[in-house]
Amino acid sequence: MADYRTTDFHCDVLWKLLENPHLSFADDESNTLDVTLPRLRTARALLQTFAIYIPQRMEKTMVPILHSIDLFHRKILSEPGIRFIKQPQDIRITREKGELGALLSLEGADALQGDLALLRMLFELGVRAIGLTWNNANWGADGVMEPRGGGLTSKGRAFVEECNRLGILLDVSHLSEQSFWDMLDMTKRPLIASHSNAGAICRHPRNLSDDQIRALIAMDGLIGITFVPEFVIADGNAGVDDVLRHIDHICGLGGEKQLMFGSDFDGINTHVAGLTHPGEVYHLYESLLKRYSETQVNAFFSENTYRFLTTHLPH
Repeated sequence: MADYRTTDFHCDVLWKLLENPHLSFADDESNTLDVTLPRLRTARALLQTFAIYIPQRMEKTMVPILHSIDLFHRKILSEPGIRFIKQPQDIRITREKGELGALLSLEGADALQGDLALLRMLFELGVRAIGLTWNNANWGADGVMEPRGGGLTSKGRAFVEECNRLGILLDVSHLSEQSFWDMLDMTKRPLIASHSNAGAICRHPRNLSDDQIRALIAMDGLIGITFVPEFVIADGNAGVDDVLRHIDHICGLGGEKQLMFGSDFDGINTHVAGLTHPGEVYHLYESLLKRYSETQVNAFFSENTYRFLTTHLPH
């Protein structure tokens, strides 16, 4: 098999660690985690993005966010061969040295309550990508499951402006469609959809319409194909071939250079057959090589993400 590296722009390991701090990222004997250090090494991972997600039952304050960042430092960055990705040279060094890059994101900014000072503090703590809301509505925007389908609030617009100024990547994966277009209209930097698939292939509210996909392509954003079974195929009985249909569709719209992966490992209870953890992504790699060139497949797995981060992370 060809030599390759992998990148994954979304996993929920930090959420599981927040719920159960006794779990081990380095040696998960309980087999509770999808994403572990040994599996990432098996996958020859160049980058893993670790999302901070605060479950609905927890308080919407900075406290669980700070606890998650503490866990990120103690449980993940403390392991040898892992580099914190905050600026372009970090990912360059990571690739040169064959290390694993760890990028920190926030999935849902409810706890910030529109306070831009808190946003700036998260930037200082190393958060480099943020989804303004999760599936519901909050102070900044409506999410995809909010029935009214509203867009950005005035506080949400100020948030986008400050993220642009700081260089924090904005993630549209959980936004309502109106919030998506509002953000697209005002951002001065390319957007990412860290873990969303093609709505034309599987009609799920969390997937992107062709118009949204074309808009992300036009601004040279990134689209992370995700392994959430019900986002892959309607009945949730998904295999690798079903994931390929989303990749083919986005490439057919001209998105070959915007494709990446955002597994949502550890945020899902069921898995695509043959893609249950990072150590199995070679199944997808091998299947893609049957219909795309090695250069194209390597772009999907790492080069598109590498190019984007070396261009758009803050210097």
